[in-house]
Amino acid sequence: MLVLEGVSRRFGANAAVTDVSLSVPPGSFVGVIGRSGAGKSTLLRMMNRLVDPSEGRILHEGVEVSALKGAALRAWRARCAMIFQQFNLVGRLDVMTNVLTGRLNHVSMARSLMRMWSEIDRAIALSALEQFDIAELAAERAENLSGGQQQRVAIARALVQEPDIILADEPIASLDPRNTRVVMDALLRINKHYGITVLCNLHSLDVARTYCDRLIGMAAGRVVFDGAPARLTDEVARELYGLEAGEVMAQPRAAGRSRTLPGLEAAVPA
Repeated sequence: MLVLEGVSRRFGANAAVTDVSLSVPPGSFVGVIGRSGAGKSTLLRMMNRLVDPSEGRILHEGVEVSALKGAALRAWRARCAMIFQQFNLVGRLDVMTNVLTGRLNHVSMARSLMRMWSEIDRAIALSALEQFDIAELAAERAENLSGGQQQRVAIARALVQEPDIILADEPIASLDPRNTRVVMDALLRINKHYGITVLCNLHSLDVARTYCDRLIGMAAGRVVFDGAPARLTDEVARELYGLEAGEVMAQPRAAGRSRTLPGLEAAVPA
């Protein structure tokens, strides 16, 4: 269980997140929605400890994440993987090496610097790429890939960390509709097949309704909605999105959550 207790974050005089309390059970697929500047990214970055809370506590399985330091903090970031809007890949490196960086917490510093990856690490990385239909791109430089392909590489990198939680910060913001479906299907596959908790910042209300089993709506740094997608009325959506409500509510509804997902024959070892 991931628990936030009265978590706030201020940047100078500005409050980005104010007094957020949440409990996220294992295996959830949670969409965090709201307009730009609502505090969504800051909220996820505090969970991963890329940003420290100004007030409050973050706990996972009874351990106070917000107090971790050193090796314990690095271990937490491995268990709580982050996926970014701009992929955060090393463009000049090949796809396989980018994915293998997700194994850094499993190897010594010397081996990682010399790129002395074990056969097991390579097998895990290749398995992850195969699951997202990009194994044939393993030797390609990351910078040569399309946006959708790069985001799938980033998801594969997160998966090989063997995390308990994946935090996805606007993972589809720069993608076209086809790649949006591919990336969201990949996150849903991870959630359902491995039972990994996924928290995903999303601007599109229809995508959030299609894929998530719970929505957390933020406005001006505060949680103003927390519940099942079916409970999110148009009135609440207008409160969340303000002048942007017409734009996010007018997008064509996706065909619905995937009923059958491609098989995952090669599982990442626990």
